Amino acid sequence: MPRTQSGMMRRLVSCAVCVFLGWQLGSVWAAEPQDQVQIQVLFRPEECSRRSKKGDLINAHYDGFLEKDGSQFYCSRSDKQGHPQWFVLGVGQVIRGLDVGMMDMCAGEKRKVTVPSELAFGPTGKGPVPPNATVVFEVEVLSVSRGPRSMEAFGQIDVDKDKSLTKAEVKEYLKLEYEKGGKPRDEPFYEKILADIFWKSDQDRDGQISAKEYNIYERDEL
Repeated sequence: MPRTQSGMMRRLVSCAVCVFLGWQLGSVWAAEPQDQVQIQVLFRPEECSRRSKKGDLINAHYDGFLEKDGSQFYCSRSDKQGHPQWFVLGVGQVIRGLDVGMMDMCAGEKRKVTVPSELAFGPTGKGPVPPNATVVFEVEVLSVSRGPRSMEAFGQIDVDKDKSLTKAEVKEYLKLEYEKGGKPRDEPFYEKILADIFWKSDQDRDGQISAKEYNIYERDEL
């Protein structure tokens, strides 16, 4: 075989090996977050009509502790007037370890989720959490509902089709979702949800959520 063809064959084989190894390493890397997060189910209700998945709207309380000494660095029951936290699961609104550790949960379920530093606050840490710290969260999910962040859902919420959402439209959507689940709530419950949703999403504070605001996820790592 001529030298130029031989060299070309070696490069092609080398490239194929690199692609194969890259694919293999990529497969391993993609599985690592699920493997690294440790989940202990503390309580799960017997009835579970919906399990949490990516894109669902979650309402939950969670307490954060340092694994090293057990000291508490966060408590949702004392932060922000003690309201449970609302967030869309799996899109980066909480640390990555919680996005992983809170998948497949039922309303009423409680878990202990242990998260390595690389899926928590990393080499820089944050606030009372030191660099490279493994953290432990005790989480309690209060409700799981379809996340209002798909454009399909936006169209369903936007009753008057003016490409913006009012509080009345969002409230009506939430009511229908809870009633379908057989768990209608009182007015103060919906008012608290609305206040939290509009505080996070209504960036220009005009009392409406535009299509642009609706599709923006701001990273909130507690």
